[in-house]
Amino acid sequence: MSARKPYDWHAQHDSTLTRGQRAADVMRNTMGSWPFVGGFVVFMIAWATINSFNLKWDPYPFILLNLFLSMLAGLQGAILLIAAKRQDALAAALSQHDYETNVAAKTDIETLLEINRKQFVIICELQEVLHRLDVRPAAEER
Repeated sequence: MSARKPYDWHAQHDSTLTRGQRAADVMRNTMGSWPFVGGFVVFMIAWATINSFNLKWDPYPFILLNLFLSMLAGLQGAILLIAAKRQDALAAALSQHDYETNVAAKTDIETLLEINRKQFVIICELQEVLHRLDVRPAAEER
């Protein structure tokens, strides 16, 4: 008997993602990480240091750096909204799947409870028959 592979809703859903949705997830996971924050802080310190002492292509108050930071913030906001929108859709679909699973489980439980009730009635009837059989021989012996 071969074991049936369990239903993996997440794997099935991941296989339906578009290239843009996958990219948004990768970017969200990258930009929302400590390595990104640390690397970006190092980049800004390096930018300020180089422009304060050496090349000075963007002298203090670092207007070009501020422009890049503003563009990055705008793009990050849009990317995070795209990823959040997709996460909301994923959560809604998963919630629907959970609801359907719960409805199916409720039906199965109700069926099992009904079988249990029937078995209880049969056991009670069997006990009654056994009780009558135990009483009858005792009465005949007297």
